[in-house]
Amino acid sequence: MADDGENPGGNFGDNLAGKVALVTGASSGLGHRAAVALAGAGAKVAVTARRVDRLQALAAEITVSGGQAAPFALDVRDPDAVKAVAKEAAEALGTIDILVNNAGVSVVKRPEDFTLEDYDFVHETNVKGPFLLAQAVGREMIKRGTGGKIINISSMMALRTTAKLALYGMSKAAIAQMTKQLALEWARHDIQVNAICPGYIETEMNEEHWKTPAGQGMIAAMPRRRIGKPEVMDGVLLLLASSRSDYMTGTLIPVDDGQVMM
Repeated sequence: MADDGENPGGNFGDNLAGKVALVTGASSGLGHRAAVALAGAGAKVAVTARRVDRLQALAAEITVSGGQAAPFALDVRDPDAVKAVAKEAAEALGTIDILVNNAGVSVVKRPEDFTLEDYDFVHETNVKGPFLLAQAVGREMIKRGTGGKIINISSMMALRTTAKLALYGMSKAAIAQMTKQLALEWARHDIQVNAICPGYIETEMNEEHWKTPAGQGMIAAMPRRRIGKPEVMDGVLLLLASSRSDYMTGTLIPVDDGQVMM
């Protein structure tokens, strides 16, 4: 992986050539970067999210760079939409070999202030959606009998606690356990299920926060006094998507620069 992020395929070259990946939450942040990295390593990528205009721009970006991508509008909370997009993506690009469950949201409040609507919004997006996607894609992987890779994006918040993020942390802990459970039950089908637990990563959604006194104070308290860029995920993502991780399943991999130790 190039340090400047210009060659997300890095030393993996085209080892994902001929593979098809589906990425959720690809309209920005980690999902956008995951799609670019997978395409850079040779995969055909189905990019999904609710913001279709962003997906179309991403697909065009990948195409201009010599890759192949197709956009699909998807709200992961909708069971019918999940099934439909999994089918449409396979028809457009080929059977799905790699699923990246990235879509996620958060609500920042004290526990006593969360509403039922907050709870449903976070857990339907962060837990229900990823499970439905894994189920839809997993069924097809089992049916065709050639295995596959499911990569869930959990969080270091599944491994530690932080004020005002109770719902988010609970949801990401559920994703961590879902990863282990699916890994166990689908091992005999040669489906590897693993999770990445990112630390603080600067994205479009939080970039302004890191410029504030509160954000700067958080950075100063981190072990290496810095936050990551989305491309720091490339190496682990491409490892888990490739045959190099065939002996890995049910693992939770922190990519947090030591922040979990704070």
